[in-house]
Amino acid sequence: MNYKSIGHFVALIAAIEAVFLLPALLLALAFGEPQAVFPLLWTIGIALALSGLLFLLTRGARREFHEKEGLACVSLGWIVMSLIGCLPFFFSGKIPSFVDALFESVSGFTTTGSTILSEVASWPRSLLYWRSFTHWVGGMGVLVLLLALAPTGGQGFTMHLMRAESPGPSVGKLVPQIRKTARILYLIYFALTLLETVLLLIARMPLFDAVCIAFGTAGTGGFGVTNGGLADYSPAIQTIVGVFMFIFGVNFSCYYLILIGKIKNVLKDEEMRWYMAFSAIGIAVITFNIRAQYGTLGESLRHAFFQVGSIISTTGFATTDFNQWPLLSQAILVFFMFTGASAGSTCGGMKMSRVIMVLKNLRRNLRQIIRPNRVSVVRVNKAAVDEGILSNVNTYLACYVIILIVSFLLLAPDMPDMTSGFTAIVACFNNIGPGLNVVGPMGNFSGFSDFSKIVLIFDMLAGRLEIFPMLALFSTATWSHR
Repeated sequence: MNYKSIGHFVALIAAIEAVFLLPALLLALAFGEPQAVFPLLWTIGIALALSGLLFLLTRGARREFHEKEGLACVSLGWIVMSLIGCLPFFFSGKIPSFVDALFESVSGFTTTGSTILSEVASWPRSLLYWRSFTHWVGGMGVLVLLLALAPTGGQGFTMHLMRAESPGPSVGKLVPQIRKTARILYLIYFALTLLETVLLLIARMPLFDAVCIAFGTAGTGGFGVTNGGLADYSPAIQTIVGVFMFIFGVNFSCYYLILIGKIKNVLKDEEMRWYMAFSAIGIAVITFNIRAQYGTLGESLRHAFFQVGSIISTTGFATTDFNQWPLLSQAILVFFMFTGASAGSTCGGMKMSRVIMVLKNLRRNLRQIIRPNRVSVVRVNKAAVDEGILSNVNTYLACYVIILIVSFLLLAPDMPDMTSGFTAIVACFNNIGPGLNVVGPMGNFSGFSDFSKIVLIFDMLAGRLEIFPMLALFSTATWSHR
């Protein structure tokens, strides 16, 4: 294990986060918010001090970088980033409990959107900006941004980091160089965020709200800047946000293919077709299931479209209290909490590509049980899927189920009711935001104990980092010198 290389990497993360905090500090000064200025200054100072100390301690680090260093850097980087990110909330006194502040910070960076807050309208706008910005930088990944901007960190540095942080069963390159791939991804991400912001402004959303909501949509996060969330805005604004939630649930490589003129490849993409089909069926069923609760079929369709987009993309915004919907509609939303949208997007959940592979692998194995001599392969987009990727998906699924069960048992003594407890775990682990009942769209997670919040914090990080980087922290093989 190359400890100095890991320490050097964490130092870079702390320094970058100090830079990220500067716009929030400038907003605090511009808006005249002294209750936010000093907490932000102290946080920037702590981040720079930590970065400087680690840079001094890791001078002369070997430029050797392997898979286990990548896993350790990603998990430790996200933990340090979340610890620094929670300090403005804690120092300002807006969230007096450090565990609660850390929960909010982790929820932001992992683009979960679960919250312990019941009121945010009175918050300083600079802190609300920082809270929403954590979604944006966490959506595409701060380490992907580092790859796009920083010089090479040694042999294997770029691929191991991107493989450890990027969502999906496998990591592909849009262009031969990983650094150029990271830059393309962030350019597309930035352009779509800017486009949504402009459209929200045209729909007469205030500038500050438009920027923060665009951050939350792009990162598929879900933090709002008003107490009522998206329910406080016009149907036009809700529709724009709804469309962009679906857009950010698409694999970003599809947008790259569109830019280079390969639109037919996008239309033939199997994951895209499954994503659209699942969404369309869910919207149709829910629309007719809830039509009695709303004035018109059009209004039912608008709410169904928005909430399906919000949940399948794991954004977590809400325009209505779906706690009041019929059980069938709630069950469909919970199903989408598990599937998520596309790999290579900013969404959480299992990802549609894994769902496809699991179902096709199941069909293949059943056929082989019936006809043992038959040789067949799993194909996605007409290409054979490597058996190593299928093994990785099966391992992921096993870990996924185990973490859900263990988390459920750990939270059991603290659950207000079974539905609230189970959906709280599902919402955090899949980076959704709201669950059902107590943790529904009109509720929050403040009622859980500190221990339960720490379990949910682990679930959020494990879900965002695709489980393995977090589990690697507990393996002796990760820290061994061999």
